[in-house]
Amino acid sequence: MSVTVAQYQNFVGGKWVDAAEGGTAEIVNPATGEAFAEVPQGTEADVDRAVEAATAALPEWLETTPGERAEMVLKLADALDANAEELAQIESQNVGKPLPAARDELPVASDNIRFFAGAARTLEGRATGEYMRGYTSMIRREPVGVVGQIAPWNYPLMMAVWKIGPALAAGNVVVLKPSEQTPLTTIRMAQLAAEIFPAGVLNVITGTASRWAQGSCVTPTCAWCR
Repeated sequence: MSVTVAQYQNFVGGKWVDAAEGGTAEIVNPATGEAFAEVPQGTEADVDRAVEAATAALPEWLETTPGERAEMVLKLADALDANAEELAQIESQNVGKPLPAARDELPVASDNIRFFAGAARTLEGRATGEYMRGYTSMIRREPVGVVGQIAPWNYPLMMAVWKIGPALAAGNVVVLKPSEQTPLTTIRMAQLAAEIFPAGVLNVITGTASRWAQGSCVTPTCAWCR
C-alpha cells in the first residue's frame, strides 16, 4: 500500500523555508516502518540563519511587557486546545504511541503553556539592602536573549512546550530543534504560533543535533537549553 508523503519546511524569521543546502530527511511511522513525511535536513547554515532572524527580532521583543507576552502565550494554549485532535493524530503517527495516550497529553501541554503565561507576570526584582553608604543592592531578572533549544523524541509536543513556554514568557527569542525522529507536532505548533508571535521570535528548524550544534548556537550569542 502506498503512503502519501507530506512535505514540511523550517520556520525561520516568520517564513517557511527549505534547508539552506536543500537536504531532506524521511520521517518514519514506527508502527508501520513506512516513511510518511519529509522534513528539511538542516545544517549549520540553517542554524546561523535562524539565529540571525531571532537576533533581529530580539530588540522589539525585549520591549514587550510581561502582560503582552502572557497574552500571546495564552493564545498559543488556546490554539493547542482548538487543534488538539489533529495534534494527537500527528503525535500518534510520528511517535508510534497509542492514540488515546497522545490525546491525554494535549490538555497537559496547553495547561503547562498557561502556567508559563501566568508565571511571566509574577517575576519581580528584589531590594537586598544597603551594604555601602549611598547604594541599594538589587536583584533584577532579565531575559538572556537568543535561546537555542534541543528537544528529545519521546514526548515531542510536551517537550517543545516545556522549552519554548518559559523562554518566550520571560522575554527571550527561541531557535528550537525538535528530535530528527519526531518533529511533526512541533512543526504544527510553529504553524499555529506563526499567527500569534512576531516574526523571528520563535524559529523551528529540523535536522540532527550533531550538525545543528556546529552553527551559531555554540557561540556566546546564543544560550543553550536542552
